[in-house]
Amino acid sequence: MNTFLAGLISWFLVPVALIKGLGVRKIAPRLPPPTGRPRGRIGEGPAEIRLLVLGDSSAAGVGAERIEDTLGPQIAACLNAATGKTVSWRNAGANSAIAAQIRDHVIPNIEERDYTHVVLTVGTNDAKNFVTRSRFKKGFGGLLYAAHARWPEARIYWSPVVNMRHVPALPASLAFVLGLRAGIINAMGVQLCRERYATAVAPLRVGGPEGFASDGFHANALGYRHWAAHVAQFIADAEPAPSSLQKSE
Repeated sequence: MNTFLAGLISWFLVPVALIKGLGVRKIAPRLPPPTGRPRGRIGEGPAEIRLLVLGDSSAAGVGAERIEDTLGPQIAACLNAATGKTVSWRNAGANSAIAAQIRDHVIPNIEERDYTHVVLTVGTNDAKNFVTRSRFKKGFGGLLYAAHARWPEARIYWSPVVNMRHVPALPASLAFVLGLRAGIINAMGVQLCRERYATAVAPLRVGGPEGFASDGFHANALGYRHWAAHVAQFIADAEPAPSSLQKSE
């Protein structure tokens, strides 16, 4: 389905999304991010790979009970195993944030450090909040420019929105509508990544409900592990990023 038709149908079905969405919100628990220091290191000695996971609640690790089970340290562990290199990691996530908010409020407040790899988890909130294609282009496109300007030597990766039909918390009708919105977001995101210094990772294939937290929406430790292995494979297969150690942790 082309994005114009998907957008038209999804806007026509807004009442369905509102009613079903309110129902989900009433029964789904609101989970906090895990406590703990949102940075660390896998391996010994100076970090040759310095990873930043930047984005929404998934970057913050919502759904995991321990900080060690979140996306950042799990990607770092996969990269350490695949390359033998020491990997430092940093999670920087904001609950419920859309791309424009991450651009405006998260990136400017991250401490100065020469990250070699930046992984973006952005787009799910844009999809469920019915952010228009043009607004997402401005928000996510600006986020990519801001990330490249802030960390010009880093490789930037974006993990697209998952297939909403596989999210346990969503009834079928709501999953259909949000799936249309996610398709619009993903198509624009892939295009922007090609144009603006980033790589769009292949969409994550969700195995089943066992990878989701108690809210049926966020990943749990198993889900983050599966996601991390998927993203790490793309990073490990790419050419080595610059390995200056001047500002490593």
